[in-house]
Amino acid sequence: MWQRFSFDDILTIGHYLGVLTSVFAFAFLAPLLTALVCQEWEPFLRYAMSAGIALTFGTLLRLLRVNPGRLTHQQAMAVTGFAWMFLALIASVPLALSGHYATYLDALFEGVSGLTTTGASLVIDLDHMAYADNMWRFVLHFLGGLGLIVVALALGLMGSSMSGLYSSEGRSDHVLPNIVTTTRLIGGISLVLIAVATLLLSVFCLISGMEPLRAVFNSLWIAISGFMTAGFAPTSQSISYYHSYPLEMVCMVLMILGSISFALLVEVWKGRTFNFFKDLEIRVGVIWLLVATAVFMASLAVSDTFPNLPELLRRGVFMVISAMSTTGFEVVTSNQLTTSFSSGALLILILLMAIGGSSGSTAGGMKLMRVGIVVKSLASTVKETLAPENARVSVVYHHLGRHVLSTDLARSAMTVSTLFVVAFIIGALAGVAYGYDAISAIFDSVSMASNGGLSAGVISTGMPAPLEALYILEMWAGRLEYVTLIALLVKIVMSVIPRRKGAN
Repeated sequence: MWQRFSFDDILTIGHYLGVLTSVFAFAFLAPLLTALVCQEWEPFLRYAMSAGIALTFGTLLRLLRVNPGRLTHQQAMAVTGFAWMFLALIASVPLALSGHYATYLDALFEGVSGLTTTGASLVIDLDHMAYADNMWRFVLHFLGGLGLIVVALALGLMGSSMSGLYSSEGRSDHVLPNIVTTTRLIGGISLVLIAVATLLLSVFCLISGMEPLRAVFNSLWIAISGFMTAGFAPTSQSISYYHSYPLEMVCMVLMILGSISFALLVEVWKGRTFNFFKDLEIRVGVIWLLVATAVFMASLAVSDTFPNLPELLRRGVFMVISAMSTTGFEVVTSNQLTTSFSSGALLILILLMAIGGSSGSTAGGMKLMRVGIVVKSLASTVKETLAPENARVSVVYHHLGRHVLSTDLARSAMTVSTLFVVAFIIGALAGVAYGYDAISAIFDSVSMASNGGLSAGVISTGMPAPLEALYILEMWAGRLEYVTLIALLVKIVMSVIPRRKGAN
């Protein structure tokens, strides 16, 4: 029997949603300070108003329950699920008023894309956007990549009663026994890597002749977007705008690091490299990356998209890493991606985005761990078939230690992977129904559901509103992962349906 949300549950969920909303209000300080430094007074007013809206809603929701106590697992799941969409509604307000979005739905798409680290954009005239507005887009990436709960716990903005939200946000690896200490370590590693990358990128931008303030801002934003495997860029031409091979190399390193589990990064940080190279995800990722790169290069070579081998390697490897990490950075023009790339090359990019990076990282997709578990499960089935009747077959894998593959784990990996595929198909069929060609519809649906960010042309200003709304839901579902989302929706529906008389 499905349990319903009680009235007490609703008040508790509302209270904690209010806490998160109040914490989220502090994020508006970044664009506010940017507007002050750059003397952008109109954006300053917009972000001051938006911060006020967040604080008002947050305070009102917190008053629903004065002493709510600790969150249960199901309450934490509901708070996290609602927070991603509710905060996106608030985040999109200053963007909608900026004049760079045709409709509020487009601004909401941008807000959801930012928080879910998808990176697809419907902005108009990005190259002339205010610094404050651009800063806000990348603040959303930072919060979405690390997770608002991780950031809030690391800064001490939430009490221990909300530590249950850590796992509900998709974080399953506790690199340290204490969750608050874990979040601070994750935040510290992220800030160090982003700071180092910003310094390097600033040097490259200054050498290219960019004015100092713009160079620092562009470098910071690219560093955030790269490590958070997010995809927003400060220019309409993405990374190809800079025409800098060293800058592209830094971006590739950031994307690779961002697609690795934070727990494994900590292992390397502590000098325990054995656990890193023995890990199932790393091994699956390396094999998959090598195979995909070889096939992708062969497909590009046949299509004559690039004039010489060095250019082919430079652009091709970058696009493979961008797709696999579900970042969405581009070093080719949108026209090249949709007209010059062969269907085989696009298929490889689709598969790369669909699988994605490591679990416990900022990357999206089905995750390398699940793919590895499914492959291990198939190997176990084959071994059981070939083994004598009385033989016991066990399959071992390494992920932060040695584990024996269980039936429940294999079933879970297969279930989530299947749900991802169902989401891909639904989005693709919707795109085809609106008249887009099949490969473009499949490409963009996979990109949205895996939080990939690349687009084959379907995602654009003026796209059908119902399709845009479906893509928003795909981004939301991909960030939450589907079992959590379905469980939440079922519980909501069961809570709304009236009880039958005599039912327990």
